[in-house]
Amino acid sequence: MSGVIVLNASYEQLHVVSIPHAIRMLVREVAVVEEADDGASFGPFPLPRVLRLVRYVVTKWRYASGRLQYTRAGVLKRDKYTCAYCGKPGATTMDHVVPRSRGGRGEWLNAVAAHARCNEKKGCRTPEEAGMPLLWQPWVPSRAEIAL
Repeated sequence: MSGVIVLNASYEQLHVVSIPHAIRMLVREVAVVEEADDGASFGPFPLPRVLRLVRYVVTKWRYASGRLQYTRAGVLKRDKYTCAYCGKPGATTMDHVVPRSRGGRGEWLNAVAAHARCNEKKGCRTPEEAGMPLLWQPWVPSRAEIAL
């Protein structure tokens, strides 16, 4: 088992925690076991698979801005680790379409996943100047796209 699902008091899924963390939640009495492995136990507690919080936790913070925070890992995930210049999988670096040295901003619409070699080849030039057209235009992803 890789983790224990934690539900809010309203039964909506919040996140996944490790088994030791789940046991600590049971000891502190902030959660109750909703589903457990049959026959398995951890001391006086059944081995949990699903926990439910005793008190409701407000989760407005998840949706407060409506937009995801721009990160390198998010750009790579959005582009499915595929290079925006050559189209091959395995991209591990992020490239700014309009280089930051030329006034480009650090944001979703100015960043794409790229192989290190393609990124170095493009350098501090725009894709047009480098003769490396983008295979797709960057976009602001939804939470669902990043969660996949």
